[in-house]
Amino acid sequence: MIAPIDVQFIAGKDGVPEYAIIPFKAFQTLCNHKVREFNEKETIPHEVIKKIHLEDMSPIQAWREHLNLTQAEVAEKMGISQAAYSQMETAKKNRKATLQKIAEAMNIDYLQLKI
Repeated sequence: MIAPIDVQFIAGKDGVPEYAIIPFKAFQTLCNHKVREFNEKETIPHEVIKKIHLEDMSPIQAWREHLNLTQAEVAEKMGISQAAYSQMETAKKNRKATLQKIAEAMNIDYLQLKI
């Protein structure tokens, strides 16, 4: 016998169902695989996204401000000058190694800077 799944539907403005919410274990069963555990180090806070998209900040600057750090503080943790760090923060593209060093100084995962 198959047990029923507790499903919740969310309708759009027109009243037609747009989303179905199911228990996570049911989702895993339906997908026939394990979904990775939630890892906060892989998420990006709404405040950071907002700074990037609405205030046109680089991901590095948005994270730094979100963490209430100054450029000088991050530069010191990286062992470089504030001016050198400032160039990294405003660069159009940084190398993976650079992003990893910045992320380590901010205590975040470097993938969180790759937005």
